[in-house]
Amino acid sequence: MTHETQTKRALTLARRQGALTAREAARAGIHSQVLSRLVGDRRLERVARGHYRLPGAPVTEHHGLALVAGAAPDSVICLLSAVAFHGVGTQVPAAVWIAVERRTRKPAMRWPPLRVFRFGGEAFSAGVEIHDVEGVSVKVYSLAKSVADLFKYRNKVGLDVALEVLREAWHSRRVTVGELTRFGRICRVERVMQPYLEATVA
Repeated sequence: MTHETQTKRALTLARRQGALTAREAARAGIHSQVLSRLVGDRRLERVARGHYRLPGAPVTEHHGLALVAGAAPDSVICLLSAVAFHGVGTQVPAAVWIAVERRTRKPAMRWPPLRVFRFGGEAFSAGVEIHDVEGVSVKVYSLAKSVADLFKYRNKVGLDVALEVLREAWHSRRVTVGELTRFGRICRVERVMQPYLEATVA
């Protein structure tokens, strides 16, 4: 495939999807040098490692999450960033809060700022949802899993924040007792959550 053909294919994919990853480009037979040339010619923007988009493409309120997912695809958006993504609570975190598996190297990013937490076993793998943000697949913990995580890290986020999110999630009917109990057990905070859950659903 000629460089000209690869260039056309890269731009077509970026227009169709709104963004393009290096992995998708390689799958389509597009060499990394073609992407570098398109960035140099300002026909593509490199917004994160391995993540490109058309110049002037719309930026959403979750742009930072897309950048992090592009640079650290194995991480999961968690805690305050997850509940903000789900539109629950009043917290607006200044950094992107992510979970990585234990023993995984911390992602190196200049921007956006990160708060990194290490989760293990089912506490890392359970409750993961995949959402499309600016053409990037972003892993985010479900709202119910995020409530349990907030109780687990209540000393860092504040018990008042965990309670606020629990109440709003419950009264908006976006979580069930079964989901909250399951994730509370996985995160080993079932007993801590139980009295607050009982008071909320009463």
